[in-house]
Amino acid sequence: MPITVDIDVMLAKRKMSVGELADRVGITPANLAVLKNGRAKAVRFTTLAALCEVLECQPGDLLRWEGPPGSPAD
Repeated sequence: MPITVDIDVMLAKRKMSVGELADRVGITPANLAVLKNGRAKAVRFTTLAALCEVLECQPGDLLRWEGPPGSPAD
């Protein structure tokens, strides 16, 4: 999938565990792991907003598009 999820990068920068983030966002650690590992098919804007609020970041800090080789993202 050309969308890469960088939640682990923000967790490391904030020195926060997956469990703590899940608690503060209000989702299960299992659902956060699905999102973090790039296996999610969708993310609710409310969840994305809560992640950004807790991690003090922008959506673009958590999600990025990586297209095929030779695409404008390269």
